[in-house]
Amino acid sequence: MSSTAQPRGATRALLAAHAWLVYLFFFAPIIVLFIFSFSRSRNVGRWGGFTLDWYQGFIDSEPVQSALWVSIRVAVLSTVVSVVLGTLSALALERFTFRGKKAFDALLYLPIIIPDVTMAVTLLLFFAEAFDVVEALFGFNLQKGFETITLSHIAFNISFVSVVVRARLAGMSEVLEEAALDLYATRWKTFLFVTFPQIIPGVAGGALLALTVSLDDVVVTQFVAGPGATTLPVYVFGLIRRGVTPLINATSVIMLAASIFLVALSLLAQQMSDRGPRSLVDRVRRLRIRQST
Repeated sequence: MSSTAQPRGATRALLAAHAWLVYLFFFAPIIVLFIFSFSRSRNVGRWGGFTLDWYQGFIDSEPVQSALWVSIRVAVLSTVVSVVLGTLSALALERFTFRGKKAFDALLYLPIIIPDVTMAVTLLLFFAEAFDVVEALFGFNLQKGFETITLSHIAFNISFVSVVVRARLAGMSEVLEEAALDLYATRWKTFLFVTFPQIIPGVAGGALLALTVSLDDVVVTQFVAGPGATTLPVYVFGLIRRGVTPLINATSVIMLAASIFLVALSLLAQQMSDRGPRSLVDRVRRLRIRQST
C-alpha cells in the first residue's frame, strides 16, 4: 500500500491538465520545427508543400558538412578526455582525503556555476596570454582554432562528468570494495573489477552529458574559435543573422535526432550493465582465486 495519498476528483484533473500543459510547452516548438523543416517555402512561418530539398541541401552543403565534422571531432575528443579526468576527479573527492580537497571541490564546480560569457572571456584571455608566453619563449606563433575549442570544451566538461560520477559514487556502498581489499586485491584490481562496473552508468551518463554539451555549445566556442574551425552550432548561429531558412530547421532536426539517439544508446548501455552475467559479489570472490593462482 502506498504511503502517499493519491489525488482525487478535481485535484487529479487539474494536476493532469498542468502536466499536459508543461509537456505541450516543451514539445510544441520541437514539433513545429520538425514540420516546417519539410516546407517548400523559404518563409519558415508558412507551409509551402512537402519537400526534402532542405535535407538534401544539408547533405550537399560543403560549409555545413565541414562545420559538422569539426563539431564531431571536438565533441568526441573532448568527451574522451573529460570522462577520464572527470572520473578520476570524482574518485579522488569521494574516496580519498588530501590537503586542499575543499578548494579543489569548489574550483571543480566553477564552470557549472559561472555564466557562459564569463567562462568564454576567461578562456579567451588565457589563450591570448599563453600564446604570448609561448611565442616569447619558443618563437612559435600559435593561433586559435580546433585545439583551443577542444581544450575549452574539456575545461567545462570535466565538471559535468565529475558531478554525475560523484552522484553515482555517493549512492554506492563501499562494502564490496572493502571486501575486495580484505581478499588481498590491489587497489587497481579493486577499481577494475568492483568499483568501475558499479559506476559504469554514471560514467556513461557523464559522457552523454559532455557529448551533448559540447555539440550544443555556442558562446564559449564562438570566443575561442579561429579561422577554419567553425562548429555546427556557431555556423547555424551565423546563418540566423542573415535570415532564417528551412535549412536551419532541417539542421536543427538532425541535431535533435542525434541527441535522442545518444540518450537511447545510454539507456541501452545502462540496461546491459544491469544484466551483467556475473554479480559483483561473484567478482569479489573470484579475486581471491586469481590472487592465489
